[in-house]
Amino acid sequence: MKLDTEHLGRCIQTLESSLERLGASEPESIDYEIYRNATVKGFELVLEATGKLLRKALQPYFAGSRAVDELYFKALFRHAAKHGLLNVEEVERWFAYRDNRNTTAHDYGERFAEETLRLLPDFIADAKRLQGRIDRVDA
Repeated sequence: MKLDTEHLGRCIQTLESSLERLGASEPESIDYEIYRNATVKGFELVLEATGKLLRKALQPYFAGSRAVDELYFKALFRHAAKHGLLNVEEVERWFAYRDNRNTTAHDYGERFAEETLRLLPDFIADAKRLQGRIDRVDA
């Protein structure tokens, strides 16, 4: 059975659109703040959707779905590398994305939001690449 990555693709597309609109907004405007907030939330949604799909993609490598469901985020990505869905450098970047997300979840300050925005070009590219790999996995 092929995994459905449509939701992840839509989340990535929404994130890209929010980032584009953010870039077209005046930095001191309310539109900038609205799009910055939407972009940070889009980042969180893509990260969450990616984790859920990875769990499904990795289920065949575990004795049962419960075992993969109990993995922490970083262990999940380590297993993704072990099974060829990511390489070591990509895993390190995903760890950085997760660490950033954990920080923004506790402090939605402007500094943390801007830090997230700097990660987004690489994050979007990594998310698209991983989506493509998951698309090729038979679950």
